[in-house]
Amino acid sequence: MSHPSDEHQNPPAAGPYPPSGGYPNAGPTPHPQPGVGPYPPAGAQPGGYPAPPGTYPPPGGALPPPGQPYPGGPGFGGTEPGLGGPGLAGPQKKKFGVGKILLVVFAVLLVLCGGGGTAIWFAVKDDVTEAVEATRTRMIAPDTLAGRPKITDPELQQAADDMVRNIEATVSNETSAVGAFYGDPADRDLIMIAGASGLMSDPKQELDAAVQGLSAELDLTNMTAVDPGPLGGEARCGDGGSDGVPLGICTWADRGSVGLIVMFFSSRADAQAEFVTIRSQVQQRE
Repeated sequence: MSHPSDEHQNPPAAGPYPPSGGYPNAGPTPHPQPGVGPYPPAGAQPGGYPAPPGTYPPPGGALPPPGQPYPGGPGFGGTEPGLGGPGLAGPQKKKFGVGKILLVVFAVLLVLCGGGGTAIWFAVKDDVTEAVEATRTRMIAPDTLAGRPKITDPELQQAADDMVRNIEATVSNETSAVGAFYGDPADRDLIMIAGASGLMSDPKQELDAAVQGLSAELDLTNMTAVDPGPLGGEARCGDGGSDGVPLGICTWADRGSVGLIVMFFSSRADAQAEFVTIRSQVQQRE
């Protein structure tokens, strides 16, 4: 009786998978034609749409030559990789350094609070009627100043609060004090106000002292007398500067107050044009 050969009853042991020699019926490895394969070409967005100009990295992943800006980086309306911000975000506002502002604050405090706190005083010989009117004067920080909102940035608010505290602690016979910032530093529109109310015997003397101090601290030049407005007293405006920042400065003094405005990135002409409006919003009479 014949028996089937062993090769039919005992199949060879299973070998590694896949079998040596590749998959059965394996043909040549297909290569997608350019633009037809399942993956979008280099530089394309998902869905096969071409990447918008200025995206990073550029098609093919090539970097620009040394010294050249990155696409989407500075000069292309974006930022360099790793510095934050999308490549197509457009130019970003640059925050104005608070340190430059604090230099001006310090200079103003030296002027208003210098001389041992004798900036505001009253002599008995002064006219009683004028003295009574002066006692009705108060300095305030309105919510808006000549159309500009009050700045609530924590650092600038702290600087403003410190101004007020220093004036209240130093100026003799002070009845109110003010210090505040208005506008938008990123748009190069910034105004600082500072001042105090109290009875004064000689407004001109007070103004002369303020101008002398500002000239030394803020490189004040071209200081000329200007119309003080309906509140009266003496007023002057001039050009100043601090750490490379141009300033328009106006200051005033009357029988009931002394104060000043500082317009950053501005000139004497700019400050003078708005002086009367700003003073009328800061100095009030009850």
